[in-house]
Amino acid sequence: MATKRDYYEVLGVSKTASKDEIKSAFRKLAKKYHPDISKEENAEEKFKEVQEAYSVLSDDNKRRQYDQFGHAGVGGAGAGSGFGGFNGAGFGFDASDLGDIFDDLFGGGFGFGGSSRSRGGSRARRGSDILMQVELSFEEAIYGCEKDFDLDVVSECDKCDGKGGFGEETCSRCHGSGTITSEQRTILGSFMTKTTCPECNGKGKTYKEVCSKCRGKGQVKSHKTITVSVPSGIDNGERLRVPGRGHAGENGGASGDLYLEFHIKEHKYYERDGLDIYLEVPINMAEAVLGCKKEIPTIYGNVKLTIPGGTDSGDKQRLKGKGIKDSTSRRVGDMYVVFKVVTPKKLARDQKKLFESLAKTPLDDSEIDRFTRFTKNND
Repeated sequence: MATKRDYYEVLGVSKTASKDEIKSAFRKLAKKYHPDISKEENAEEKFKEVQEAYSVLSDDNKRRQYDQFGHAGVGGAGAGSGFGGFNGAGFGFDASDLGDIFDDLFGGGFGFGGSSRSRGGSRARRGSDILMQVELSFEEAIYGCEKDFDLDVVSECDKCDGKGGFGEETCSRCHGSGTITSEQRTILGSFMTKTTCPECNGKGKTYKEVCSKCRGKGQVKSHKTITVSVPSGIDNGERLRVPGRGHAGENGGASGDLYLEFHIKEHKYYERDGLDIYLEVPINMAEAVLGCKKEIPTIYGNVKLTIPGGTDSGDKQRLKGKGIKDSTSRRVGDMYVVFKVVTPKKLARDQKKLFESLAKTPLDDSEIDRFTRFTKNND
């Protein structure tokens, strides 16, 4: 006769393990060694060994006896008792543990010795969400707006209030339970399998008259126009959630949500970076050398800006608080004016003479001089 292994060793837990740890270990091993799905060698024997160990260690009295006297203290629990029906007799544990495991393994409602759990289709189900792509102008995005959106959505039928029919009756096939029970016999015992009733789709009730509008489904497809307030500062790729505007739920479940994903059109002059705005301003050579004052357009109106003499292309000035306002975070960006010195392509005769005269006068050409010296040193 083979020597029995230590029950703690069988489950892979310590002797100080809690009941939850023991139960968790049992569930994992029972899934691993179940003969219907396991490819392990001697899976059926290992499955029985795991059950026997759990039947002792999950029972406080048996566990105390086992800790004190070993296998002799529990009389070889489970030995020769068989597995008939899995109703818990001879095992000392709740058969619903196995019910949970088989539900996980096979996705259905399994019962042991007449006990079973229902997962009928009559429970409330939340409706699906809708994702909609939306294009906004630059101005609509930075200032915010109210916008109408057209969408096709699954809604609750208004003719039958989502019931699917009129004259409610108890389903004659499942007798109101919403499930059909069938028995399956295996080498491990009898399993009671519950499936959704095909007659009432798990609702447990039928109707004398089927709704002509939704044809018994309780839902219809409809076209809706909704108005949504788009907050200021929305950026490219951002999403806005509109609660309860998705598809209708089933069996009294809540509706899903509508998500609007925004795509912002580019502006002819402004360039956006988060909440900041960049504007390229062209200036001529005289303005760059001598400095000047210019009227600059911002998203809040024009402002007068003093451009210092000696400005180069690429130089920029910051206008604090003249960027985009984010109504959600309350943050405000800045505006950056980037200067571009425009070199004339054509000159009038008098303009050309002025530049020729200017070229003969000594200028602060320190940068040019440094580059000239560098060029000569590399000859």
